[in-house]
Amino acid sequence: MAESRGRARTRHPRHQRRGEARLPGVAATLVAVLLYVALPQRLLVAPRYVVPALELLLLVPLVAINPRRLTRQNATFRFLSLALVLVIAASNLTALGILIHELIHAGVKDGRALLVAALQVWLTNIIAFGLAYWELDRGGPVARTQLPRGELPLADFRFSQDENDDAVEEVADGASISADWVPNLVDYLYVSVTNSTAFSPTDTMPLSARAKLLMSVQSVAALLTSLLVIARAVSILH
Repeated sequence: MAESRGRARTRHPRHQRRGEARLPGVAATLVAVLLYVALPQRLLVAPRYVVPALELLLLVPLVAINPRRLTRQNATFRFLSLALVLVIAASNLTALGILIHELIHAGVKDGRALLVAALQVWLTNIIAFGLAYWELDRGGPVARTQLPRGELPLADFRFSQDENDDAVEEVADGASISADWVPNLVDYLYVSVTNSTAFSPTDTMPLSARAKLLMSVQSVAALLTSLLVIARAVSILH
């Protein structure tokens, strides 16, 4: 068991400054793009492929800068990565707003299509805010693995690994202090999933004002999708 924990420690992205793998972030972005493309046209504010084309236009140079692992960052990279997340989140929240408007002011009778659209918006919401948390916390994915821990910006989130150093050995060996652990995209997507289902933090606590604001917006959007949209769609089906 000790040998297994030792191998896990050397595989961590901070070990020898290897950086996070590029593929998970690209995959999450492409899923969000496909979910948007599949939305009904009446929920879109522009022709179907305008927003996805913009998102792909922002993604391509990001992949070119760091094709395999996230190890390099400059001002342009930071701007493009944050702009990409903003476009995904804003377009999805706009689709949610149009969906709610359609329910209140239009005689929507296709409950099945409405349920599918609500699910697409909800899933995209999880991806968009997961990417936002990933890009903002402690300076972003590049800073988290490339900078010495003492030079990292203040954390936006407190994970359980950040306070496990005094637990039993098999838990403490994976803590931030002992294993030089920092969160990766999967950790932030998990935070996003739990915030969208529980409508509140679970094991990961927001620390900064911007993290609390983002989690609040996400919770309200998820609540509207779950209670208003789905409830209305089910009533139409019946």
